[in-house]
Amino acid sequence: MRILLFAAFALAGLVGSAMAEPLSTVSSVQVTIGPDLAKKAAEDYGVRDVDRLVAELQSDVQRELHRTGVLAGGRVELTLIDVRPNRPTFKQLGDRPGLSYESFGTGGVSIEGQAVSIDGDITPIRYTWYETDIRDSRIGGTWADAQHGIDRFAFQLGRGKAYARR
Repeated sequence: MRILLFAAFALAGLVGSAMAEPLSTVSSVQVTIGPDLAKKAAEDYGVRDVDRLVAELQSDVQRELHRTGVLAGGRVELTLIDVRPNRPTFKQLGDRPGLSYESFGTGGVSIEGQAVSIDGDITPIRYTWYETDIRDSRIGGTWADAQHGIDRFAFQLGRGKAYARR
């Protein structure tokens, strides 16, 4: 009798948790690097640093779209057009021995792409954010402003506010 009761409660718990899951999430978020940025990454910034920003953009957008349910069942295709670091990258420090990590400036990010809904409707996406005030730049790391721009973009896209910006 106790085993039957336990099995019934376990089954009810599984059914309840399955019903709490969202019906559909974004099927895919693809992020590529623009040709100019790919060249800049290979020659100046370092490919590893830019690849980390690509991974961060993809995971942040997936997280926010999953959280809000915007574009449920759709697809997001993004291209990282430009990034600007706040401090010298690891590659830059290695290539230029006189350069110091204490150097800092303003950074930012530029993203373009499209959102494809489950119905096949295509909506262009364009987002650019560059810091204009250097006062906070001395506090952050190498990619602080670019990461902040990615976070802002993901948050706004998840709420449907980053479509077709010009």
